[in-house]
Amino acid sequence: MNFIIWLIVGGIVGWVASLIMRRDAQQGIILNVIVGIVGAFLGGLLISPLVGVQTINEGISVPSILVSLGGAVILLAIVNAFTRGRAR
Repeated sequence: MNFIIWLIVGGIVGWVASLIMRRDAQQGIILNVIVGIVGAFLGGLLISPLVGVQTINEGISVPSILVSLGGAVILLAIVNAFTRGRAR
């Protein structure tokens, strides 16, 4: 059951992060889910200890989803930095 929740929350978080970073037209649903899951992992490692919020693994709450969203936005910012000069 946890895996299905990861996919659903990851898809939503990845989609919102792609809207924030203006990359929604370049990625589909699979990439949104991957960005959301990897972003949640990144947010859990970097942001969660700094602000003292639980990660998505410990319980789904608004602060944990915001941490996951922050991680996904950071991930897309890193991707944007590496793909900025390339033709899209």
